[in-house]
Amino acid sequence: MENEVKKVFIFDDNQEILDLCTLILEEAGYSVKTSTTSNDIIAQVISFMPNLILMDNWLPDLGGIEATKAIKTHKLLNHIPVVYFSANSEISNLATQAGADNYLSKPFDIQDLEEIVKKEINSDTI
Repeated sequence: MENEVKKVFIFDDNQEILDLCTLILEEAGYSVKTSTTSNDIIAQVISFMPNLILMDNWLPDLGGIEATKAIKTHKLLNHIPVVYFSANSEISNLATQAGADNYLSKPFDIQDLEEIVKKEINSDTI
């Protein structure tokens, strides 16, 4: 069980950010899935059942706050840590509003991304 590959689901409307995060996290040993939309957010998350979700603020359709709230109020998913990440200067307020577990400001340092992912995934003990 200890060697189980941890899964990270990244929601961001910017494909370059998704590619960069995927590269960094796969290099660090995580399995990564990405989506540029929050359409059917619950179905998307259930299909992958990640250990962690990285949620951008600016997402087409639902938006990061509503998408995070949907995850955090769903009985099968509410245990999954959500890290809110955005270039918005109000990110801590947005993360709180969304009910996220943590946040990461963009642009971010690669080391900061790796550290926050590791910290939140390790807190995901069910």
